[in-house]
Amino acid sequence: MPTPDSAPLPADRFLNRELSWLDFNSRVLELAEDDSLPLLERVKFLAIFASNLDEFYMVRIAGLKRRQSTGLTVRSPDGLTIREQLERVTARTQELVQRHSDVFNDDVLPRLEEAGIRIVRWDELEEGAALKLREYFRDQVFPVLTPLAVDPAHPFPYISGLSLNLAVSVHDPDTNAPRFARLKVPNNVPRFVPVGSHDSPATAVFLPLEDLIAAHLNQLFPGLDVLDHHFFRVTRNADVEVEEDRDEDLLQALERELARRRFGPAVRLEVAEPMDPRILEVLISELEVSPADVVHVPGLLDLASLMALYDLDRPELKDEPFVPTTHPRLSEGETPKSVFATLREGDVLVHHPYHSFATSVQRFIEQAAADPHVLAIKQTLYRTSGDSPIVNALIEAAEAGKQVVVLVEIKARFDEEANISWARSLERAGCHVVYGLVGLKTHCKTALVVRREQGVIRRYCHIGTGNYNPKTARIYEDLGILTADPRVGADLTDLFNVLTGYSRQTNYRTLMVAPHGVRNGLIEKIRREVRHAGEGRPAGIRIKANSIVDEKIIDALYEASRAGVRVELFVRGICALRPGVPGLSENIRVRSIVGRFLEHSRVISFVNGGEDEWWLGSADLMHRNLDRRVEVLLRVCDERSRVQLEKTLAPAMAPGVRCWELRSDGSWEQHEGRDYQAELMERIHEIAN
Repeated sequence: MPTPDSAPLPADRFLNRELSWLDFNSRVLELAEDDSLPLLERVKFLAIFASNLDEFYMVRIAGLKRRQSTGLTVRSPDGLTIREQLERVTARTQELVQRHSDVFNDDVLPRLEEAGIRIVRWDELEEGAALKLREYFRDQVFPVLTPLAVDPAHPFPYISGLSLNLAVSVHDPDTNAPRFARLKVPNNVPRFVPVGSHDSPATAVFLPLEDLIAAHLNQLFPGLDVLDHHFFRVTRNADVEVEEDRDEDLLQALERELARRRFGPAVRLEVAEPMDPRILEVLISELEVSPADVVHVPGLLDLASLMALYDLDRPELKDEPFVPTTHPRLSEGETPKSVFATLREGDVLVHHPYHSFATSVQRFIEQAAADPHVLAIKQTLYRTSGDSPIVNALIEAAEAGKQVVVLVEIKARFDEEANISWARSLERAGCHVVYGLVGLKTHCKTALVVRREQGVIRRYCHIGTGNYNPKTARIYEDLGILTADPRVGADLTDLFNVLTGYSRQTNYRTLMVAPHGVRNGLIEKIRREVRHAGEGRPAGIRIKANSIVDEKIIDALYEASRAGVRVELFVRGICALRPGVPGLSENIRVRSIVGRFLEHSRVISFVNGGEDEWWLGSADLMHRNLDRRVEVLLRVCDERSRVQLEKTLAPAMAPGVRCWELRSDGSWEQHEGRDYQAELMERIHEIAN
């Protein structure tokens, strides 16, 4: 008879990843529902929730529907068929959309009005305001509108993804026949049209653009009677699948697929309530969606556009501004220090947005570009900003005669076009540009600077958890190591030879590299903790990640729990592991923190018999990261950096912190308490001063 430790793992040990993601977005929505937060911060979370849901449908639901259309009968690890997953996701989504609309319509809108920020409808306007808006419509909006008739001579028009539209019913008095037309709300005109001059900063009144258009439909259909109009919005499959042929230029293949993406099949139809059933039937038929794909929205569609309200200059309705500090080892007072001189004294662990990206990672690349002793810069770019100082520095370095090698991942989802543009700019400047590896996305965040110092070559490195993007570095929580450790420099040299050449190296000194080394490396270290526990030595595992989905790693964590190893997981988003199940995972605790900053870093620590081992890098514990991406985890060898990581991670798992805890039934329970991120801001500020 098997012992409890060797008993088979139960079949229901995994949670559904799609439903777990919806739970994450529900946590975002809970912040919008939290009336203790500043009002415009709640507006921001309403917009983030809507934007998240758009991407979820464009990618995840689109993927499920694509697999369903192929007739695949595979079940998810939690045992659900594709049809069952779609049914559950649809029901959960409609519930969340209702909550989203309720908090906006019934709570946030009235509070905005109390604060002097109003969103009005056309019939609420005074005559003078309406007259000015008629002029605005005539001069700014009417010229860009294109009503498209639907009849035997005019087929149903293409409806672009995420566009806001009006379905208009008109009557022809000459033929006594009903007509139908589609009118797209232009996306190059502000969604919320200012009403009045807004001379007072305490007062701002807006009219939704679709309301302005609806009030002037008679001008668009002269000679016809406008009977009715309804607002709707379509979401399309936007996941690019590039057929990578070793003999075809990857850039050209991706550009071809991007052109196809806008014509992807519809996966969601949002309609504003109430919707005429006959019009809805036409939309369902012409868009080739099922009634289950229809999401009924009370009130305004596309609340992602609420970010325009967040941008209002109303500081009293927002969080107090936070100014990142320069890492104390990278400056002397207000005077920047040489990054190279600092790193020769030891590693620097930077924690964004608490530490300034501009005065650490960005300065590292900028100083390298300007330094006459630097011979080469090699860097990976996954996502960066529209006006990227990092890219500009690399261009300047190439123009100064340095060897610059940049791996631009042109398959980075939704940043493909921007990355293609950056790649071409870098090529024109003389940089050596590589587009990635066939069949893999290069997701690791690495930079290598080669410098000649007194006749000796020294390598300086950065390995991080976040993108080289100064804009997101102000709102994404990420970690990075700046180091002159020769072992790390040798590893990055080898890694870039893999990325740019034909090297097939898989073994490294200080790195675990996916797709060959991360899963197996982590499982081996988890099993090492099991051995330590069995021998009575200190054992424990802590993991901070965006998502934990990989079944093999989850099973290894279950085995660790059954061996008595304490496992603490800090997961922002998806978690397919079921904690707290007797005999399976009673030693595992899962916590999520969603707040002002997007928790984005990936950190793993092992007690390792009392000799703590720390790793950080770009990899989430998901199939795509471990099997289909180039990811890097770096072993943190510097003692000061390990202490700093402990001081960063331990408070997140401490009692009395505001968080959500995952229960064994898959539900999340919110706990009130101290604001972990606020405590980190205060601590960083105290250290800087």
